[in-house]
Amino acid sequence: MIEVYTDGASSGNPGKSGAGIYIKANKQQQYEYAFPLGELSNHEAEFHAVIKALEICRKEFPDEILSFRSDSKIVVDTIEKDYTKNPTFIPLLEKIKEESSHFPYFFIKWIPEKKNNNADKLARKAIQM
Repeated sequence: MIEVYTDGASSGNPGKSGAGIYIKANKQQQYEYAFPLGELSNHEAEFHAVIKALEICRKEFPDEILSFRSDSKIVVDTIEKDYTKNPTFIPLLEKIKEESSHFPYFFIKWIPEKKNNNADKLARKAIQM
């Protein structure tokens, strides 16, 4: 099972934003990614972080069980309920559903911010890129 921690950040809301992704493939293999995302709201950045992480996993860890963790209640609730009223989030949810369909199992769980430090640092780094 692959553990994936994601975080999105923006400087301003909307503002310059970034995605941070921290992946634990096993005790020896850990991967870090920071992606600048352009001008987005903080919530949009959080969704884009999940999408980027799924794209990475599709390439690097095909056929693995994915266990995602995010400190964004909006993202986790939207994915778990498979529903949002927000027109901005609808295509992002559709993309997440499409990307996650390539894996045998995809789980997402909310975690407190303090347990998402690695992804948070990477997201903040991406804003500076």
